Amino acid sequence: MKAFIVDRYGRADGVRAGEMPEPELREDDVLVQVHAAGVNVLDNKIRSGEFKLILPFRLPLILGNDVAGVVIRTGSRVRRFKVGDEVYARPHHDRIGTFAELIAMNEADVALKPRTLTMEEAASIPLVGLTAWQALIERAGLKKGQKVLIHAGSGGVGTFAIQLARHVGATVATTAGAANSDLVRRLGADVVIDYRTDDFTKALRDFDVVLDTQGGAVLERSLQVLKPGGKVIGIAGPPDPDFAKSIGSNRLMGLAMRFLSRKIRKAARRHHVGYSFLFMRADGDQLREIAALIDAGIIRPVVDRVFPFEATKEALAYVETGRAKGKVVIKVR
Repeated sequence: MKAFIVDRYGRADGVRAGEMPEPELREDDVLVQVHAAGVNVLDNKIRSGEFKLILPFRLPLILGNDVAGVVIRTGSRVRRFKVGDEVYARPHHDRIGTFAELIAMNEADVALKPRTLTMEEAASIPLVGLTAWQALIERAGLKKGQKVLIHAGSGGVGTFAIQLARHVGATVATTAGAANSDLVRRLGADVVIDYRTDDFTKALRDFDVVLDTQGGAVLERSLQVLKPGGKVIGIAGPPDPDFAKSIGSNRLMGLAMRFLSRKIRKAARRHHVGYSFLFMRADGDQLREIAALIDAGIIRPVVDRVFPFEATKEALAYVETGRAKGKVVIKVR
């Protein structure tokens, strides 16, 4: 099958088109013919080797973390899906590879595609939808009447998270460039901070939750806008000891993650707030709940551009510029 492959970590041009064997189908798997695949910042980070210590992928590796397509074969123990079902998914992190004509995934990681979306729209949802859901609903327990700051509101995670937080009934603040102010307001943002000209720490206070997508100084400064007992959930790092436990890291790696997150955890304690690192996990049940919200018209996808399959490298380069509004998608079939 045709696929886009990483043979060696590091180079920006280190992704090539090539032929790979069709994936092996396990008894709990569905084999999906890929129609569209979402492109994420995560794909470029994996290509560069940023996660090679905590997520040791085997090379050569097919990239891609979002998929929408059609089930063409099922394993002997599969009960949720049948041949012909239109599905969408974020594969388990050790079985990624959606930039290909076929992918095999455990049925527990898969859900029926939202019926109101095209394949390209559906492929834009899984990774960012699960990230927002697990950060705001599962980890933060966001409730009606609470206040949440969502950084980079015009990005893939941000556009979804704003809509989800608005649905919950929270007051939503976000950071975005002036050119994207109208977009994030239409999605449900109550307060928009222009990150180029305004200081969000001076404009906001007594927030319950911050969803940080930036890391570094933005993450550290975000502690200042939280009220005591508030939570900042970071998806850009640094990884913390709880994350080390969740992926079964060895003692040395656990100590490394404890050291890497020491500064931000100490600062969070000084502010009487909590910090946690989130690396989103695959979850078909949550995707079913997300699909229901989409089909009810509560959340809509935001797709910036759709690239043809043969332009996958160009799609990755475009995402790396950081200029995309919402998601970038590859049309495979």
